[in-house]
Amino acid sequence: MEETISLKELFTTIRKRIKLLMILPLIAVVVSGLVSYLFLTPIYQSSTQILVNQSKSDMQNLSQADLRTNIELINTYNVIMKSPVILEKVIDELNLNTSVDALNSRVTVGSAQNSQVVAITVQHEDPAMAAQIANSVATVFQREIVDIMNVDNVSILSVAQISDNPSPVKPNPTLNMAIAFVVGLMAAVGLAFLLEYLDTTVKTEQDIESLLGLPVIGVVARMESTGTVKKNRRKAS
Repeated sequence: MEETISLKELFTTIRKRIKLLMILPLIAVVVSGLVSYLFLTPIYQSSTQILVNQSKSDMQNLSQADLRTNIELINTYNVIMKSPVILEKVIDELNLNTSVDALNSRVTVGSAQNSQVVAITVQHEDPAMAAQIANSVATVFQREIVDIMNVDNVSILSVAQISDNPSPVKPNPTLNMAIAFVVGLMAAVGLAFLLEYLDTTVKTEQDIESLLGLPVIGVVARMESTGTVKKNRRKAS
């Protein structure tokens, strides 16, 4: 016989486990906040922009075909900027104590669709170092691309700068705590229904009717002990 759960039973289960539904999400939020503020290292981000264009001598004869060619070159340039050829020179110029792979993981290169502007974004624990790396990648690439591809079509639009009060891009404690609250609430609801499913004890007349499928025709009343009755009589008198 297939069992069905009514909406009333769902709300009854939630009401019985209301403390669990409040405590577990609260614990998750507190733990997430402590981890975000005390244990995760703040990461700062800095960006610089370069423009892929024709050389100065060809600017007057620039055509739509030239623009399309420049845009197609951007994908190649994105790969070159993160290659060991560029990153090794950045490490040498800044005297960084890191490997090419580690630096590669900190650098992100991308451009908007159909745009000749390429953004070089760097994430680092030190905001000043993030700006220095971003600027160094741009200048090294601008210098080295002349020898690598025999072209001079890269200009630096903007350099990375450090703000007076830099803010980390991650971790995001507010977002982490919000996610922790949702996850904790879902876990609490699941645990509440699991405990209700495992609880096979009979506590009320409704439990008997649901278990046996028979109506309850009588109830044994709770009898007070003799001492309790005498105490109640003294209070009444």
